Amino acid sequence: MKNKILITGTVAFDDIETPFGSSGKVIGGAGTYIALASSLFTKNLAIVSIIGEDFPEKEIKFLNSRGIDTKMIEIIKGGKTFYWKGKYHENMIGRDTLTTELNVLEKFNPIINSEFSSSEIILLGNLHPFVQNTVINQCSNPNRFIILDTMNFWMDNALNELKDVVEKVDLIIINDEEAQQLTNESNIFNAGNKILKMGPKKVIIKKGEHGSIYLDSFHKYILPAFPVDSLVDPTGAGDSYAGGIAGFLSTKQEIGFNDIKQAMIFGTLTASFCVENFGVEGLRNVDYEKLVSRLKIFKSYIT
Repeated sequence: MKNKILITGTVAFDDIETPFGSSGKVIGGAGTYIALASSLFTKNLAIVSIIGEDFPEKEIKFLNSRGIDTKMIEIIKGGKTFYWKGKYHENMIGRDTLTTELNVLEKFNPIINSEFSSSEIILLGNLHPFVQNTVINQCSNPNRFIILDTMNFWMDNALNELKDVVEKVDLIIINDEEAQQLTNESNIFNAGNKILKMGPKKVIIKKGEHGSIYLDSFHKYILPAFPVDSLVDPTGAGDSYAGGIAGFLSTKQEIGFNDIKQAMIFGTLTASFCVENFGVEGLRNVDYEKLVSRLKIFKSYIT
């Protein structure tokens, strides 16, 4: 039996503009991307989130078809689902938020059921640190492995609560700008070491098209990104990366340095599929076999 994964994060509507076009209103949200990515490795996973009555039932059924348990996604009658609209710059790195409508997310109070409160892997997607802490406090497995995927918004608006969560996690996944903001360190390795002193045992710092680096007290590892031929929409790439990592680690009984290295490779590959289409469309038709085919290509670059 594979280890259970509990995911918390938004299940949402996105509306994305890039130099390649516009998506219109599509399914998105950190929880959605993470779960779809993780489901490539396991069918023993669940999302805890909140949506309005306007969220399409067929998309919930699609998540279920991928083995994702949605019983902890609360549906608010008459409510509207979280909505985000953004526009990417020409370089496809910077972006401007045009609209954010929290809607039902304002009243989100996650309730973890008995089936998944004992999960071995907890992945805390981008949400208010108070919500992330609420999830941690309901999880009963003393040997759980907690992964935090954070965002600079919470550093600006809830820093003390974020630090409280950071202290409790086993692995933090953070991008280079966020790592520098959190630590006031311009050198990425110094930033990583400073984060380790805040509590996490392991740190992964994402560098976008330049790959990612891993640090713990004994090891360092640098992994390039997969060279994507067709970059359409970067939204959800970081979530897909985290979901791929969690999914791979759920297949392991213990999590050592070599397991993390392999997980980072699979996370990178999962993210590479995500960016090839708008919203979750890049992940919709991916399966493990397609991932393995791309793995063979990637290994030829990095070995």
